[in-house]
Amino acid sequence: MNEMSAVPRPGVYVRGTETVDAILKAALSVLVDEGATAFTIRRIAARCDMKVGNVSYHFPRKEMLIQVLLDELVEGYARVMDETVRKPGLDAEERLRRIIVMCLDDIQSKRTTHLFTELWALANHDEFVADRVRTFYQRVHDVIGEYVAILNPALSADEVHTVALYISASMEGSTPFLGHAKPWAHKMGAFTRLAVKSLVDLAMTVTSRDIAQLPKRAG
Repeated sequence: MNEMSAVPRPGVYVRGTETVDAILKAALSVLVDEGATAFTIRRIAARCDMKVGNVSYHFPRKEMLIQVLLDELVEGYARVMDETVRKPGLDAEERLRRIIVMCLDDIQSKRTTHLFTELWALANHDEFVADRVRTFYQRVHDVIGEYVAILNPALSADEVHTVALYISASMEGSTPFLGHAKPWAHKMGAFTRLAVKSLVDLAMTVTSRDIAQLPKRAG
């Protein structure tokens, strides 16, 4: 089973139908272009020129749309992973390097820069959304952790997760600074090179002692 395969989807719909595809496209565009405050069934219905009841029939709650959008993202990332990271003949170091490059390249897109900012805004006020976002990132941490564990077998499972969390947070934290149309977006190339060097080196060399405590300062 692929680590980033989607969980069962909620809602009453048949994927791939014209109506459902239009609703999902409209929901994504509302969230990306208009933000979390505009993300309502009524606004989504207006965006795809449907009646509210038609949208509600397929997705009775907007939270269901959030889960499906995240599922779509997971499947998209899984395809890219299969094409670029899980290619035969690559060692764990190269696979981790490619994950970092893939994630930082993705952060530069308008969709990702806006979407995840708005998802976290929704998550601050909706536990269902917060849980789905946490589940999404746990999958990301699991994939990163797979290669950290290979590169640094002395680490415990919990320590591997801590390192994977640090790598993921370091990348995601760049979004407000280097994401699409952000103040230092032009520096993303240099940031990516630094991230690959520092984060891969960290995964390979960090010790349990490093994670457990700060080094004592002299004097």
